[in-house]
Amino acid sequence: MAEISEYVLTLDADSMLLRDYCLRLVYQLEQPGNEHVAVIQTPYSSYRGAPTRIERIAAATTDIQHVLHQGMTYYDATFWVGANAVIRKRALDDICVVSTEGRRTVRTYIQDRTVIEDTESSIDLGYYGWHLVNYPERLSYSSTPPDFGSLVVQRRRWANGGLLIIGKFFRIVRARRGQGNPVRLGEWCLRVNYMASIAWSSFGLMFLLAYPFDQRLLSPWVVAASLPYFTAYANDLKYNGYRRSDIFRIYGFNIVLLTVNLAGTLKSIQQGMTNTKIPFVRTPKVSNRTASPPLYVTMPWVIVVFSCFVLYADFLSANWGNAIFAGFNAVVTTWAIVSYIGVWHSVQDMVVGLVRWFFVPVKQPKAVRADMPTWEDALYFGDRTMIYESRPV
Repeated sequence: MAEISEYVLTLDADSMLLRDYCLRLVYQLEQPGNEHVAVIQTPYSSYRGAPTRIERIAAATTDIQHVLHQGMTYYDATFWVGANAVIRKRALDDICVVSTEGRRTVRTYIQDRTVIEDTESSIDLGYYGWHLVNYPERLSYSSTPPDFGSLVVQRRRWANGGLLIIGKFFRIVRARRGQGNPVRLGEWCLRVNYMASIAWSSFGLMFLLAYPFDQRLLSPWVVAASLPYFTAYANDLKYNGYRRSDIFRIYGFNIVLLTVNLAGTLKSIQQGMTNTKIPFVRTPKVSNRTASPPLYVTMPWVIVVFSCFVLYADFLSANWGNAIFAGFNAVVTTWAIVSYIGVWHSVQDMVVGLVRWFFVPVKQPKAVRADMPTWEDALYFGDRTMIYESRPV
């Protein structure tokens, strides 16, 4: 009888591992005291020397995430990030769901209710008392989308699903309290922030850009309250080999991705209300540029125009605080459009999207042959010749 491996290695198609990845992580799992560690991973880092500006800034946010995930392990709030991991087989058996499809028994270890199934599995493992660990070394690397169109696909997928999973986490918090294994405050805060931060930060940023603040609301003390966050972020950028001034480039980067994050959040709400699953869309891998949906390249220009209008109106009314904030947003967003999207590329995508809106393709019904096998037959019995030779009568 063949022996079943105790551990499983997962690796995303975009990722690469150093040669001692498995050796070091499995050794860590074998240490005394780690018997209840289900997943150990090294959150992937970016490749250095990116050829495009958007790839370099997206890589900076990825490397910052590597640092943040180390802190999450300290508070036992680690999430499996999906790109790579060594998983204990016994932990997968605990979260396995057995279902029946026709006459076949199907075992599902990783649920696909959302497109961020690794995050949901992290919550499931915590319910059974398992822990997840981020190993504090850079042993895995992953590529970053090189253009705005492919980045839109990736970040829209990342923004979808967190709100759906947070409800399950709250149920597990109550269940663990009943088991005598309550969730500590640090873990609770970090997990909720991880799953819901894209939603509330996107709506918060939209509110900051649109609301007409006056001198009473936008006081120097309110602005100073954000300085510790930006200071810590800038120091982490420097620690990871970037410039502290990249904090402003990342701010513009987040503004041009605002509509993308909002779309992913609203898709989560729609999915929760309709109880439907959405298809998993992989990040495009093409040698050329990936075209963006017109909405995502139009909205950054709308933000620039609106910020300029607010700047002019506040200048006339002597509302200097909001005028400076609006002018800063206009400058940063314009720079981000030019650097990350490209003026000509954005015009192309808007024109192509407008043209496609006028022309609706006619879908031709597919002719189905009577002797065409079903996908289940093709999967379990092979090609058409083998189907009719081996199917029971």
